[in-house]
Amino acid sequence: MHFTLEVLPNTRKAFNNFIESCSLQDLNKIPKGFNNNIIWNIGHIVVIQQILVYKLSGLPMLVSDALVDKYKRGSKPEGDVTQEDVNELKDLLFTTIDKTKVDYAKNVFKNFTPYTVTTTGNTLSSIDDAFNFVLFHEGLHFGYVLALLRAIKD
Repeated sequence: MHFTLEVLPNTRKAFNNFIESCSLQDLNKIPKGFNNNIIWNIGHIVVIQQILVYKLSGLPMLVSDALVDKYKRGSKPEGDVTQEDVNELKDLLFTTIDKTKVDYAKNVFKNFTPYTVTTTGNTLSSIDDAFNFVLFHEGLHFGYVLALLRAIKD
């Protein structure tokens, strides 16, 4: 199994812990100096993993277009999410990775459209590159969530 697919369930558990330990109000709170919130970061990592792994492989994503629009790069929270929205993201944290594991084992990621990440300048040329970048990206947003938690607790 690809190392990324061994690590991601653990990072997703950590993101789930943020959901479990925060109130809905705290998940939605945008502290002064920030332009997003905890739940946006969680939705964002789910969506970006799907775009980088599935969409760039020419495969159907496991998330809706509406979810992609809400959490894609360049988006920002447009209002508070509901508990139902949080529950959906909580479920997607794990179902998307479980499906990715199955699909990787079935060798469905045969094609890949190269993509240059504008923020870092890295060009992803293969599914392995995408997996590696997903780990970096989720670590980055893990740090953002830690900073948001600190800011909302002050």
